[in-house]
Amino acid sequence: MQVAIPLFPRFTALDAIGPYEVLQRIPDIDVTFIGHQRGEVRSENGFLGITIDATFEEMAHPDIVVFPGGVGTRPLMTDERVLDWVRTAHTTSTFTTSVCTGSLVLAAAGLLTGLTATTYWSVYPMLTEQGATPTAQRVVEHLPERIITAAGVSSGIDMALRLVEVLYDDTAAKACQLMIEYDPQPPFDCGAVDKVDDTVMTRIIEYAQLRQ
Repeated sequence: MQVAIPLFPRFTALDAIGPYEVLQRIPDIDVTFIGHQRGEVRSENGFLGITIDATFEEMAHPDIVVFPGGVGTRPLMTDERVLDWVRTAHTTSTFTTSVCTGSLVLAAAGLLTGLTATTYWSVYPMLTEQGATPTAQRVVEHLPERIITAAGVSSGIDMALRLVEVLYDDTAAKACQLMIEYDPQPPFDCGAVDKVDDTVMTRIIEYAQLRQ
């Protein structure tokens, strides 16, 4: 089974690597990082580089699409090469999925029109503008339409585990979960907007501005 994970300048690393770590545990799954051209591409802060091993055209019909997010998704929303690839890939894919703001690209390609979907909490309005209905669910699936979207960053791990369950069975998904020892026990319960106060939100805004 061929899994394509598109990469692009200023992608969010865990959006891509989280699902990769889950899916590559299945022996008959091959994961390929694809993009506009072969070679290294850097994450949104420039600290991490990952190699693109195939172009979009070289992998036009993967079995699974996992489109990650990051600030670099914004130019892709009007990149016809990327949007055409998403549409073409989805015509034959078993599932087309996204993590974080990767759903904005799926929406821009017309795949989420009239559907509920999720994305990073701060860009719900952008998802609405693209014809989808945002929801705060961590993973949103439309199995008849072969689409699954995941919320921000770390939720890609949850999405990938659910995808393994759908593709194989719950035993396979549980095996993947244990192989990556995914047993979250965070020191704080603040992983959603409605769980933080204004002080935390102010700090988030401050950090975001400094990273621009």
